[in-house]
Amino acid sequence: MSAKIVMYESDWCGYCRAARRLLEQKGWDYESRLVDGRPAVRAEMSERSGRTSVPQIFIGEQHVGGYDDLAALEADGELDALHDGTP
Repeated sequence: MSAKIVMYESDWCGYCRAARRLLEQKGWDYESRLVDGRPAVRAEMSERSGRTSVPQIFIGEQHVGGYDDLAALEADGELDALHDGTP
């Protein structure tokens, strides 16, 4: 079973669009949590990630980070293992 993906994002963010593209190219579903005008969701994101910038991406309970972190995992061949739930 694949791990659930949650991405905190903003409509205007280029890095968020890039992260969406990468996830969609892989055919992976994800839950989008928009932070625009939603201070409670932004606060939840900051509390979970320790960061205030978007996107913030979680695969299962693991905080991946932002788009650059996601892309680095993909480039290193480590992203699929996170999604598949294998170490």
